[in-house]
Amino acid sequence: MGIIALFPVVNPFGSAFLISPYLKNLSKSQKKNAVRKITIYTFCFCVSILFMGPFILQAFGISISIIQLGGGIMICKIGWEFLNSDEQQRSENTLKENITQINISDKLFYPITFPVTAGAGTISVLFTLSAHAGSMVNKSSYYLHLVAILISITFLCGLVYVCYMNIRRVLDFLGPNGGDVVKRIFAFLVFCVGLQIAFTGLLVLLKI
Repeated sequence: MGIIALFPVVNPFGSAFLISPYLKNLSKSQKKNAVRKITIYTFCFCVSILFMGPFILQAFGISISIIQLGGGIMICKIGWEFLNSDEQQRSENTLKENITQINISDKLFYPITFPVTAGAGTISVLFTLSAHAGSMVNKSSYYLHLVAILISITFLCGLVYVCYMNIRRVLDFLGPNGGDVVKRIFAFLVFCVGLQIAFTGLLVLLKI
């Protein structure tokens, strides 16, 4: 269940296309080091959200449906921005210039890890999974559920590493036009995922 729930919002394949401009001008060793750190950051971020989720919700008095609505809107915004051709081209040109001037490490957590790799959608799903685990009365079921989620997070982080390391080969194979088409398709899917998350949260709020 964890992999099915997390895969659409983490979306390693789609995220790889979106972050490819950040990694384009790096050497092989620099890219490997950067992707390794992104993977570690993503894992630590997801695990922290998983265990801190219930406490954050209680401390701020936020419901999961609100997280879903807000997170979905943010994902829609990201997808819409990448769908905009002019905005996307300016963004990629700026990235190419900046990466030659500043250290890539300044961008590894924000915006590459958060919100591109693991964003608001990931947070809302992890909050939901964490709350579901916390509702279990049986301790063995609770720990089993947590282990299953941790395995899912580890698996998806492995996919992030593989996809990010090999995205340049895919883009070279597709060519400039093909790569642009695929980027836009994944941007549209990101927008749709955000819309679905927001709509789910809105339905729950309307029922209340």
